Amino acid sequence: MKAKYQSVLELGQQLEIKEGDVKEENGVLHVSGIAKNQYEKNLLWDEIKKIGGDTPSDIMADIRVADTTIYATHTVEKGETLGKIAKHYYGNAMKYTAIFDANTDILKNPDVIHPGQILTIPNL
Repeated sequence: MKAKYQSVLELGQQLEIKEGDVKEENGVLHVSGIAKNQYEKNLLWDEIKKIGGDTPSDIMADIRVADTTIYATHTVEKGETLGKIAKHYYGNAMKYTAIFDANTDILKNPDVIHPGQILTIPNL
């Protein structure tokens, strides 16, 4: 079972899931841990569903979230815009205003962001 869900386990390591635990019992893989934020939890669930379908019966995952006050954090890379970042996290570029509003302590203009800035991606 671990081999089937190896990509989930590897993603958990990449995301530095805290208090991670993996065990197999009666043909079911039990995984648990604490993701930094909801976005990282969603990434893990997306990977689980990619392998096992929408309601996999051979894996039980208990992934908690350390910080529920935000959706994610994002480090700006060269060439990004708030619209592109909003599209990535929310699927809608027009939600860039939510990201701007959550970061007015470091952003003064929604059209001006710089590589290396760490932005809060708010819950919607």
